[in-house]
Amino acid sequence: RLFAHWEAVASTHRVSLPRDMAGPIAQMARHSQAREPVPYVSLSQHGKCNEEAYEERQYPAGKWACVTMGEPMYEQSISMSFMKLMRYICKENSVGHYLGMTVPVLNEIHLTKEGTELEREVLTAYYLPGQFQQNPPVPMDPEIHITERAPLRVITRVFYGMTTEETILREISLFWELLGSTDTVLRETYIVASYENPSIPQRRNEIWFICRA
Repeated sequence: RLFAHWEAVASTHRVSLPRDMAGPIAQMARHSQAREPVPYVSLSQHGKCNEEAYEERQYPAGKWACVTMGEPMYEQSISMSFMKLMRYICKENSVGHYLGMTVPVLNEIHLTKEGTELEREVLTAYYLPGQFQQNPPVPMDPEIHITERAPLRVITRVFYGMTTEETILREISLFWELLGSTDTVLRETYIVASYENPSIPQRRNEIWFICRA
């Protein structure tokens, strides 16, 4: 039943779910309550009409497992990448067992020069749990790369629901309206941070604007 449910979710992303994902899906479901947050320091919070509008954060350097995909649709790229990462997290690694889930999973995107659409290539990154930061398990999949990502300062804003190219471009536009004119953040590269699995309709996401070094 669980596999059929995920098959239906995958089809909304125009992706077919291979049978070998049944094991990782069951394992993820068993451990769904134990999710380690990626560490960060909150630098400032900015509200509007008694609502938290956005937050500035500092993330330390750390090791991430990364996959880059360039499918025709954004949803296809992140789905294909995350399936690879799920296999790595669940068993296909040099220690041969479940590593543990961390949140959020990051999807780094680039806008075209005109700023009207996303570039095809999307990098999806999973933060290695604390116990594996010093000695990351080696992925069996050659397309997964363990990368030491530099410290990152970002301005973040929450949004809920599906993440499609259309919703992401809308959220970026809304965030720019909120921030106003500033040259302290990058304009071509953004991050979509996902906190919940794709089967949750009103799932929590964040759009991250990356502060210039």
